[in-house]
Amino acid sequence: MDRRQFFKTAGATTAGVAAATTLATPALSQGIKEMVIVSTWPRDFPGLGIPAQRLAARIAELTEGRINVQYFAAGERVGAFDSFDEVASGNAQAYIAADYYWKGKHPGWAPFTAIPFGMTYTEIDAWIKYGGGQELWDELAGEFGLKNFAMGNTGVQMGGWFNKEINSPDDLKGLKMRIPGLGGDVMSKLGVSPVSLPGSQIYENLVSGAIDATEWVGPYNDFFMKFYEAAKYYYWPGMHEPGAQLALGMNKKFHDSLSKIDQQIIKAACNEENAQTMAETNANNGAYLDRLVKDHGVQLREFNDDVYSAFGEAALEVIEEARDHSPLSKKIYDAVTAKTKEIGSWTALSDMAYVQKRNTFFNNG
Repeated sequence: MDRRQFFKTAGATTAGVAAATTLATPALSQGIKEMVIVSTWPRDFPGLGIPAQRLAARIAELTEGRINVQYFAAGERVGAFDSFDEVASGNAQAYIAADYYWKGKHPGWAPFTAIPFGMTYTEIDAWIKYGGGQELWDELAGEFGLKNFAMGNTGVQMGGWFNKEINSPDDLKGLKMRIPGLGGDVMSKLGVSPVSLPGSQIYENLVSGAIDATEWVGPYNDFFMKFYEAAKYYYWPGMHEPGAQLALGMNKKFHDSLSKIDQQIIKAACNEENAQTMAETNANNGAYLDRLVKDHGVQLREFNDDVYSAFGEAALEVIEEARDHSPLSKKIYDAVTAKTKEIGSWTALSDMAYVQKRNTFFNNG
């Protein structure tokens, strides 16, 4: 299938996701709330677009028509990166995005998606729900008239696609790379020219040579982007997004106008999709990685210690600069740093230690 045509004509993969732009049937009672959701991702796109549509459909379903949901993918109503202003202004009621896209408005947004050398999925989920993260998110979002919820996660991302091998930090110098967030700032300190592009524009820029490298997500998502047609070196692990949190950002006035039950329904639907997206990603990444290597000749490469050390040194500078932006930014970054150490100490003794032991046993068995 031609990749560009995919973005224009691909059909939805499930009946729930295949709903038309208007996702709820008209309710007969008075007091229907209209909820326009704009997204930063293409329609019907596996891994990111489909979960966004699934959440929109779920909100309509669970509220039984009390909220009439209209969902617009990137470019259907506004451009991907215009969705924040569309919702903050009240022209739409919610966006689905990665909040680090808005770091130019305030660097405090970045930790609620991912920061370099930051939290994994299980860690950021713990921080947001039980470690004070949601309260800090509410404080930041409130300054922009928003109310945000976690609604999905990509897990640890790959390091990116490159058109040449990266054997030392010097190999990064002069590259043009699509990489948003603080990860882009890290790359900039190492001589890379970071470029922000919405998902639908990455492939054509990589093929044309306008960019030399790109990060996206992981094998499941990346397979459908066909990056392997322009770059064969696929690097791991990604330092830039170790557990990228996705978000439903709602206009706060709209959120507060809803009944308490509908507020809780939206929160519950986001929690449901948060877990479902991560499970779907984990279920597919291994299979699609195998296809990338066997069917398309992709060459997996691990960033060596010298390169990763350079990432780390640059990341310390970038995070310190973000912390110094304002009192609220310092408050957020101090909390993230402390909780990453606290929650991460258990990760090291549990998931990480167990998987290392398991792999050692089976590899030597």
